[in-house]
Formats: sequence, structure tokens, C-alpha cells
Amino acid sequence: MKKIRQFIAESYGELKKVIWPSRDSVSDSAKVVIISTIIFALFFGLVDLVLSKALLGLFKLF
Repeated sequence: MKKIRQFIAESYGELKKVIWPSRDSVSDSAKVVIISTIIFALFFGLVDLVLSKALLGLFKLF
């Protein structure tokens, strides 16, 4: 039981040393991730559509 208490006390001490990001920083980072995800999804969706149409057109020739 002593080791468990020591572990919890040391963990709590380490958490006090952490420099937590501000709310604005987290919000800005989340916006960048969401916008980047949307841009990449649109890009890859467009590439998929173009390649699908090209392959379907190619197979209709044969």
C-alpha cells in the first residue's frame, strides 16, 4: 500500500510540472486540424472521382 501512495504522490508532483496549453492555443490547433482534414478529404474525394470516371471510361472502350 505504501508503494501505491508513493506512486500517486509522485504522479501528482509530476503533473504540477506540466505546462498545459491555453484554451486559445487548443482551440486554434483544433481549427487547423479540422480545416486541414476537410481540405484533404475534398482533395482525395476529387482524385477518387476523377480516377473512377477515367477507369470506367477506359473499360467501356473494351
